[in-house]
Amino acid sequence: MRLCVGDDWAHDHHDIEVMDEAGTVLARRRLPEGVVGIGQLHELIGRFVTVAAGDSVAAEVQVGIETDHGPWVTALIAAGYVVFAVNPLQASRFRGRHGVSGAKSDGGDAHMLADAVRTDAHQLRPAAGDSPATEAVKVVACTHQTLIWERAAVVLRLRAQLPGVLPGRGGRV
Repeated sequence: MRLCVGDDWAHDHHDIEVMDEAGTVLARRRLPEGVVGIGQLHELIGRFVTVAAGDSVAAEVQVGIETDHGPWVTALIAAGYVVFAVNPLQASRFRGRHGVSGAKSDGGDAHMLADAVRTDAHQLRPAAGDSPATEAVKVVACTHQTLIWERAAVVLRLRAQLPGVLPGRGGRV
């Protein structure tokens, strides 16, 4: 069994559409951003996973979303879903399949993303979860950047104070 999920994300919510392999829309929801929303998404998907003898039957859940990073995508990958990061240019091309106006709507984009995953998963690139080593590099790189920015801020504050200490030199040492 394969479930195809379209996830159109905005700053504070996600428009979700779940469809089966035949293209039948099983559910549409608007979920909040964050842990509460991801929990509601898992519950929504869980409704369509067959349960036999207390164990869930292995269902492949494929999610189409227009980003490949962030806590939401990390949570989807960690849950075992196959996440396809659909490039916005690709998304606009897929959108053209469903209407000629090119109009964009959150619910329409969720439908388009679910259908793109259903019909064209073989053409899309799955988002890769980061390894612990990659996460460590991200932390070091972010810390490095922060330290450089802090150093620059201290130098600027020092330069701003120098004219008061060395008035004849214009702040130059």
